[in-house]
Amino acid sequence: MINRRFNNNFLHRCQSGFRKDRSTLDNLLALETDIRLAFLQRQHLVAIFFDIEKAYDRTWRHGILKDLHDFNLRGNLPIFIQNFLKLCRFQVRAGSELSDFFIQGEGVPQGSVLSVTLFSIKINGILNQLPFTVKGFLYVDDLYVSCAGEDMSVIQRQVQTAINNIQNWSVKNGFTFSTTKTAGVHFCRKRKLHLDPEIHLDGHKIPFVNEIRFLGIVFDKKLTFLPHIKTLRKRCERALNILRVLSSTSWGADQPSMMRIYRSTILSKMDYGCMIYGSARKSVLQKLDPVHHTALRLCSGAFRTSPIQSLYVYCCEPALDVRRQMLSLHYFFRIASNSLHPYHNFQLRPSLLRLQNARKTFIPPFFSRMQAILVELNLNHISVTPQPTMLGAAWPILALAP
Repeated sequence: MINRRFNNNFLHRCQSGFRKDRSTLDNLLALETDIRLAFLQRQHLVAIFFDIEKAYDRTWRHGILKDLHDFNLRGNLPIFIQNFLKLCRFQVRAGSELSDFFIQGEGVPQGSVLSVTLFSIKINGILNQLPFTVKGFLYVDDLYVSCAGEDMSVIQRQVQTAINNIQNWSVKNGFTFSTTKTAGVHFCRKRKLHLDPEIHLDGHKIPFVNEIRFLGIVFDKKLTFLPHIKTLRKRCERALNILRVLSSTSWGADQPSMMRIYRSTILSKMDYGCMIYGSARKSVLQKLDPVHHTALRLCSGAFRTSPIQSLYVYCCEPALDVRRQMLSLHYFFRIASNSLHPYHNFQLRPSLLRLQNARKTFIPPFFSRMQAILVELNLNHISVTPQPTMLGAAWPILALAP
């Protein structure tokens, strides 16, 4: 069923959760790109970040079967799914005592391999409720919608229309949005006073904040990523205590073990989302360099006065800015090789290209930054091989193998 679902493009292109060659970075990239383009055109961008209450536990089971029928799935498969959802029961354990079995009336069973697939099918229709002027991206139950423009009153009407459509759809399909956790951000670089729009969800006014954490990245209204860098540095500095404990000269771990621990506990934190927050100013990104240098000194046992370049060579680790460029290029080529990615054929309009060249102080979007790096490395003329698509299931091929 999963192979057929992907091959027939049943899911919306802007849904990234639990899909092959898709990740949270796709949603983060979409938001960062839209904000950069709005700043380039000196526009406002209003984004609303939704929180669904008990999304898995309140999924409408009959709605799942109805969506499968709309996908033209017939035969034994819908019957199997129906029986799978009917026979869900659970127990509560307190110490060594177990309660009686209880039947789960609604929702999908959490922990099952089919749960995320069925939930993705049910929530897929929410993206079809948006007007063409409003963009939306979904990762499992993390949804955001955004609208950009010069007139705030027009943006307010468009976003309110989208929210009303989403609210009506959620009532019909059994989902409930949290009015206290749903928040909005007004992204704008204009210095003049601009009031935040008044947008309501289920009769409650949506609060607007200066920064919000979305899929692990903190977005501030000026898109400086300074709050995210500060938060990330504090997390990494706390994790440095692990290396300090293990770096004893008498009983501590050796250098290869220390480097493996550093890469898995600290460097992985700085790697996540570096394609997105890597667009911050150089002075902001340099706040992470002391963490990297301290970790390399702890792993190698070098003196505090050791040159930084010598540490890079001795530990076989590049500088953070070089590593960010490398990971960003990997992600760029992964998008270029995936024909189903929503940003596969992304190109700026000629008018935006001229505007970008004229306004050098504005930070360009992700794809423009990658093109500049490719030109610098003389790799702008290479061709990317598309990923092969699986036309059928893999198990018949394996069954014929000797």
